[in-house]
Amino acid sequence: MKLLRYGPVGEEKPGLLDNDGRVRDLSAHVNDISGNTLLPDAIAKLQALNISDLPLVDGQPQQDLRLGACVGNVGKFVCIGLNYADHAAESGLDVPPEPVVFGKWTSAIVGPDDNVEIPRGSEKTDWEVELGVVIGKGGKYIDEADALQHVAGFCVINDVSERDFQLNRSGTWDKGKGSDTFGPLGPWLVTPDEVGDFDQLAMWLEVDGHRYQNGSTATMVYKVPHLVSYCSRFMSLQPGDVISTGTPPGVGMGQKPPVYLKGGEIMRLGIDKLGVQTQNVKNA
Repeated sequence: MKLLRYGPVGEEKPGLLDNDGRVRDLSAHVNDISGNTLLPDAIAKLQALNISDLPLVDGQPQQDLRLGACVGNVGKFVCIGLNYADHAAESGLDVPPEPVVFGKWTSAIVGPDDNVEIPRGSEKTDWEVELGVVIGKGGKYIDEADALQHVAGFCVINDVSERDFQLNRSGTWDKGKGSDTFGPLGPWLVTPDEVGDFDQLAMWLEVDGHRYQNGSTATMVYKVPHLVSYCSRFMSLQPGDVISTGTPPGVGMGQKPPVYLKGGEIMRLGIDKLGVQTQNVKNA
């Protein structure tokens, strides 16, 4: 099942994508795709619905029908750094002995095709296609063997990053990770039964048609069950929290010479089975 949120900014409604690629409205069944809507029992009730009975929404998603972030009211936006062996190598860094964990402000979250803004004073805004994990059942000190029971689904994330702010501005990585529009989520949240083997998903990112990232979740160092378990040691995970699991090689900082975003460009990125995002890059 592919769950989504559609409509104008701040007025998104819950929906799902049917087998014909059209949006069906879920407003009669849930208030939003968020929080307790993502608990296992709630997901099971949605999966039991007869999709053809749900109201058809006018417009084609990602064309003349805007999609919002696939999860609403995200409580925590947790990110993992240097989690692909080949990306660590292009960065000239060793694979960390434990997952690198940092936070992205939830105010960075936007829809999958909304504009991405280069912050004022930025000269090193970069891209990162990432596999997002959406928490369903919350918990803390989660056993790795039980971790997937806590996952409601997966999505595409662009972990947009300002490298100078991140690395050179006397602080943690958070400075360069949380600017407004730096967290496009979606287009949809795909439930695990439909994703299948999430350790073998092709992922890519292009800027103005040039493919910079062309990787796979197969090179992820710390896998999804470990990350869910690991993060739950340091915080309670709650329904609707999002974990962004790291990026494969091909980021702008890793090019020789480095390449960074400029206003007027178009980013396009996707992950097998999870959909595609398209963002126009604007100067703030």
